[in-house]
Amino acid sequence: MSLVPAFEIGLWNAWIITVFLVLIGMVPGLFISKERRDKMGKWPPLNKSEKILALSTHVVVMPAAAIYSIFLPLKLGTAWFYVGIPVCFVAGVMAVIAYVNIINTPPNEPVTTGAYHISRHPLYFSAFLIYLGTGIACASWLFLLFAAAWIIMWHIVVPAEERGLVEEYGDAYRKYMNRTPRWIGIPK
Repeated sequence: MSLVPAFEIGLWNAWIITVFLVLIGMVPGLFISKERRDKMGKWPPLNKSEKILALSTHVVVMPAAAIYSIFLPLKLGTAWFYVGIPVCFVAGVMAVIAYVNIINTPPNEPVTTGAYHISRHPLYFSAFLIYLGTGIACASWLFLLFAAAWIIMWHIVVPAEERGLVEEYGDAYRKYMNRTPRWIGIPK
């Protein structure tokens, strides 16, 4: 891992993983009911700093990572690559399972099964893992910094989202919060 980030346009660059991340976010969304999609699209009540952090992930971190990925070569044939790619793959599987859980849960109930059984926010966590895996596969400290920024920003914003979910689903979501870790772990 060098101190100066690599910049070269090539076929085997991190953009491949970025496309994978975008497809994982878009394709399953086509199968989510309109009612659930409307609920997912509404932002919870956020204070000023939470709004800034939430928007920063979408306006700064994600575009910066996507643009940098075009110029960031994968470290093919190295230990970095062979460790990072499985992290991305596991994250992708987690995201797909989370979307299937969303699709199969009625819109008037909180999603609590499958990937949501081990994490209250598997989609955010899987995105973090994809950034982390990309940083490892490319041996890029800058991409690892994107991963850290992503998870730190969402760790601050997620409590507001959870407050909104408690308002919407009441005791059912409170019980879910008491038995399921925020990011990942063994269910309580």
